[in-house]
Amino acid sequence: MKNLLVNEYPEYFGTYINKVESEDLIEALEVNLDDFTNFIENIVPDSKYEFRYQPEKWSIKEIVQHIIDAERIFAYRALRMARFDKTPLPGFEENDYVSVSESDKRTMDDLIREFVLVRKSTIELFESFSDEMMKSIGVASGKEVSVRAIGYIISGHCIHHQQVIKERYL
Repeated sequence: MKNLLVNEYPEYFGTYINKVESEDLIEALEVNLDDFTNFIENIVPDSKYEFRYQPEKWSIKEIVQHIIDAERIFAYRALRMARFDKTPLPGFEENDYVSVSESDKRTMDDLIREFVLVRKSTIELFESFSDEMMKSIGVASGKEVSVRAIGYIISGHCIHHQQVIKERYL
């Protein structure tokens, strides 16, 4: 299904979409769920959960919370667009969300449990969409995006942050 047209997503989301290897969206979301949870639970040492490689950068716990928050927002956008709601949807300021999330007060087990539940919900949501719904295009953050592109963005966004953790935190 990944044969997305260039008008289905803003150019800057191509970075995320191109990180997704699977052509099948549901498979991509499921594989990413397993890969990311395994990575956090078995590769990232507990001692690194609150580490910041620079003072103003997010901790790994904050990154996980950001992934959860962003996925919820993207899934909400996909739902609205799949229901052919043409209301333009606002953007969100990720740094503002992270700064008040208090994720460093949570355990990583709590964050991973929430991530798994949110991702499973996202998978169920996208499985419920017809082909017509998946191709529906709406406006978010002032840019046009299709429902199916949002699904790949969700997966690619998580892959992006997993790569950042590998490169800068471990």
